[in-house]
Amino acid sequence: MSNHDHCHDDAEKKPVKESSSCCPAEPSADRDCCPTDGGKPRPDWLLWGSLLLVGLGYGLYLLAPANLPGWLHHYAEGSFELMNAMWWGIALGVIFVGLLGHVPRETIMRMLGEGGSWNGLLRATGAGVLLDLCSHGILAVGMKLYERGASVGQMMAFLIASPWNSLSLTLIMFGLIGVGWTLLFILLSLVIALISGRIFDLLVAHGTLPDNPNRLPAGADLSAAPSLATLIREAKPSGVGLGRLLMDGVRGSKMVIRWALFGVVLASLIRAFVPADIFADWFGPTLMGLGLTVLAATIIEVCSEGSVPIAADLMNRAAAPGNAFTFLMAGVATDYTEVMVIRDTTRSWKLALFLPLVTVPQVILIGALLNLA
Repeated sequence: MSNHDHCHDDAEKKPVKESSSCCPAEPSADRDCCPTDGGKPRPDWLLWGSLLLVGLGYGLYLLAPANLPGWLHHYAEGSFELMNAMWWGIALGVIFVGLLGHVPRETIMRMLGEGGSWNGLLRATGAGVLLDLCSHGILAVGMKLYERGASVGQMMAFLIASPWNSLSLTLIMFGLIGVGWTLLFILLSLVIALISGRIFDLLVAHGTLPDNPNRLPAGADLSAAPSLATLIREAKPSGVGLGRLLMDGVRGSKMVIRWALFGVVLASLIRAFVPADIFADWFGPTLMGLGLTVLAATIIEVCSEGSVPIAADLMNRAAAPGNAFTFLMAGVATDYTEVMVIRDTTRSWKLALFLPLVTVPQVILIGALLNLA
């Protein structure tokens, strides 16, 4: 039996205080973010280094954008624009994570329905579409749902359907590519989310992928209305309670914020050294253009707000609707932020890497068909 299995066995025998961070209340050897040197936590160099570089670029753009060298100007501009586009999504994600941390696990799972069923997948997909958050806000909430007991398929369906299907981005896409194409893209993304979620649940059922150890036992009562009504009735808003909620949200979203900031650094560097008009010249409605689109989405996808304008450019200037759809969806499926956060949360490289393995072939097939339409 692995150390991870022992950890879960011990947790069942001895109740411990729940933690919203990536570390449990009782540190264990299999948590690389947990204290290891006499209870003293290691500095999160990736988080603080990324924050420093992003802050440097943002500050330079505010203070003296016209006096910067060309490449540094583009880096600072990228940091400024991306953070202005992302901050609200991250902030709302923190709030939702804080709220979820105070909702009993059983209540959340009753609202999502039974894991491993079509009904549960439909609920999870619908919840993802209704939440008006960017990809990083959605990612923080998705990880909290996993911790609260969502099935692997529900978590994946929630993540795949959500990032650019928010109300605000939908309205933006109406103006950029038209109502018809926008609605078609949303419909196709929901189909991919449901199919992928079902595949993940089947892989878990056959033992190919690890199940969520936090899931409720089979046969548990999943009627949500009574417990939700009790929770609302007993809620007592206060300044102290709000502060505690925000702190819990920040702790629970730490790993997402870490990778999001690192993504801003990489995306800003790409903006500094890669001309923007290369997309219109190289990414036409061909197999090579589709392949380059997947590669570009894998490298530069940072947030849904940043991907939508680029996708619209592929649609309008390169006349490649399939490439536009592929850029949006492949960015979600191959985003290193998403892969790394899933790995950190589930403690499984295998499960995290199956996200692109399951979804990318579907995305490429649909993208090729859209280019032929």
